[in-house]
Amino acid sequence: MPPPALLSLFYIALILLGALFLWLPISHYGDIGLSEALFTATSAVTVTGLALADTGSAFTGFGQAIIAMLIQLGGLGLMTFAVLLLGALGIPVGMPQRLILREDLNQTSLSNLTYIARMILVIALACETAGAALLALIFVPEFGWTGLWQAVFHSVSAFNNAGFALHPDSLSQWVGNPIVNLVIPALFILGGLGFIVVGDVYKTRNWRKLTLHSKLMLVGTAFLIVWGSVMFGLLEWRNPATLGHLSTIDKLWASWFQGVTPRTAGFNTINTGGMHDSTSLLTMTLMLVGGGSTSTAGGIKVTTLFVLLLATVAFFRRQTTLHVFGRSLGVEEVMKALALTTISMLLVLTGIFVMTINHDGQFIDVAFEVTSAFGTVGLSRGITGELDGTGRGIIMTIMFVGRVGPLAIGFFLATRSVPKVKYPSGQIYLG
Repeated sequence: MPPPALLSLFYIALILLGALFLWLPISHYGDIGLSEALFTATSAVTVTGLALADTGSAFTGFGQAIIAMLIQLGGLGLMTFAVLLLGALGIPVGMPQRLILREDLNQTSLSNLTYIARMILVIALACETAGAALLALIFVPEFGWTGLWQAVFHSVSAFNNAGFALHPDSLSQWVGNPIVNLVIPALFILGGLGFIVVGDVYKTRNWRKLTLHSKLMLVGTAFLIVWGSVMFGLLEWRNPATLGHLSTIDKLWASWFQGVTPRTAGFNTINTGGMHDSTSLLTMTLMLVGGGSTSTAGGIKVTTLFVLLLATVAFFRRQTTLHVFGRSLGVEEVMKALALTTISMLLVLTGIFVMTINHDGQFIDVAFEVTSAFGTVGLSRGITGELDGTGRGIIMTIMFVGRVGPLAIGFFLATRSVPKVKYPSGQIYLG
């Protein structure tokens, strides 16, 4: 069985085991059936954040701990923990485990995989600990010692780009709070950059010595953050359902937060269902792009988008190679980006088409939901709880493919095959 298939089976097993634990009476207050438990487990393992019920009121402390554990395992990579456990027990990591770990970490080489796994865990624990300590300054004075658990839960959820919150309105109560508006985005931006980028920046601390991937990720992320925040503010500034009723300072904080959260984070500080259609389309575009490779984020990835843009510029300049930051990219990278983007777009469009059959008249809400599920974001315009059995099944499938699918696609893109037969060249007309 190829590594992508094994990896998918491992994630399915984790989802089923998580659903079983969440279905236990000790995990909830009696309103969670097997279907709701399965949907929640799928959303947690795929670090999406879509929920059929309020996590804070529907699940007990034990259930919330199970969700946090599923988020951590799904976000950092199931095989990362498996390899670290084998190493702690003194069991050598063999080639089969390395192959699966390579797919889980979206790598093309088998070298330094155990080092990358350790680096991922160290970075994650350091960021989550610091985030929980800062969030405790807000939650503990307001909720008592239970606020400490809320700080830990939201820190884990934010760093893993999960978007699960313990309040029915997500983080809307703190729309103007500087600590929440800085700590939560800092966590999911670091998690979304990718562990390779964070490690590269920490190791080199010099722009010129950074790898091409790190440079593209940093520049691309900065551009998308500025673009998303500015456009959200301009589009929603006078909308009474979102920013219109807030003070100027709170409007700026909300615009910043909502501009960065579509990068697969899933938290919100305003009513997402009250956004204009234009803002919803902007958010869907950011959700589709997502974060970086080897990260807790989903989407087609920032580097994929910028390779496509560079290829477009190179085409109009009649260049045969792409040039960026003093490096060149060949046709192979462009083909990979095209393949991943095409498959992603087909999946999203198919999901929207099938969903609109049972939810006619809710096109923008359905399109938003499907895009959020594929990008493993978790933002919703409010129809998650209205989904029937078919709709839940479709969204769960899209969440799973959005999380595990790109890893499987990367396996086939990284596999090289030399053609045994060559054919004469032909010509087709495009455009």
